[in-house]
Amino acid sequence: MTEELPVVRVESVTEARNPRTVDIDTLPTLDILGLLNDEDALVAPAVRAALPQLAEAVDAAVVRFGNGGTIHYFGAGTSGRIGVLDAAELPPTFSVEPHRVVAHRPGGVGDDVDALEASEDDEELGRRHAEAVTSEDLVIGLTASGRTPYVRGALEAAAAKGAYTVLVSSRPDGPIADLVDVHVFVDTGPEAIAGSTRLKAGTAQKLVLNGFSTALMIRLGKTYSNLMVDVRASNSKLRGRVLRILEEATGADEQTCARVLRESDGELKTALVSLLVGTDPAASRDALKTADGHVRRAIAALSDGDLQDPTAQADRNPTREEKGR
Repeated sequence: MTEELPVVRVESVTEARNPRTVDIDTLPTLDILGLLNDEDALVAPAVRAALPQLAEAVDAAVVRFGNGGTIHYFGAGTSGRIGVLDAAELPPTFSVEPHRVVAHRPGGVGDDVDALEASEDDEELGRRHAEAVTSEDLVIGLTASGRTPYVRGALEAAAAKGAYTVLVSSRPDGPIADLVDVHVFVDTGPEAIAGSTRLKAGTAQKLVLNGFSTALMIRLGKTYSNLMVDVRASNSKLRGRVLRILEEATGADEQTCARVLRESDGELKTALVSLLVGTDPAASRDALKTADGHVRRAIAALSDGDLQDPTAQADRNPTREEKGR
């Protein structure tokens, strides 16, 4: 006799039927794609509405990451795969140590999809995966429905350890929402195909994590202006990008930039400060170390304060009273 498996009915707007797409299966391909695109267009405005909460998460991450803490993503299914993608892209893009942003999901790389999907119901597994979390860390749970047991277990375990906890979901009243410090709720509404949260809800999670990690890297001094200056030049394309960034940031010619970059042992930030201020690589490197890697701060220090640092105010978290002005 086949064992009867438990059934859970998820009461969430992400599971609801979308009245705009009820006839989608009767349409020609171009019209199907048009309807899907119409639904996708609703995602960015929904993410914008959640930016105040996302900013709170970023500000908390700046403090904790700056103090040596780790960022953890927990998610299952599509959510887990999006977390893995974001964490994997940070080391080559911003030279982040691989262990500083870690993505967790049920199972492992070698597990099949069925095993991974089934294990999202395992709350205790989430707790076990959160054993490495400390009070210095920040933990983000990713679940469109706001209820995934694996994510719940991880967030509860993380909160018990004193970590800062964040939930990213598309459900305002999800059962996990009351457990976290910040709930980034993105109102994506019903999917074009009912319950297929790999669509709008998944896109929203990708945008939220893109915004979270990129804003965090900017606040940590991983950029100068809108240029990536902590990129790891591990292949020929990236080495060309580093050279182009140096040219664009300084206005110096390619030969000069290549020479200073060699003298700086390939360190883009060191070469950048050297070219902009006219100091040797050793002095530039020391200034960057004192400035916690922020290029503008290093330039200001080497210029005896003549060059104002426009990020100084942004690097200080405003008080609640200031936020209300």
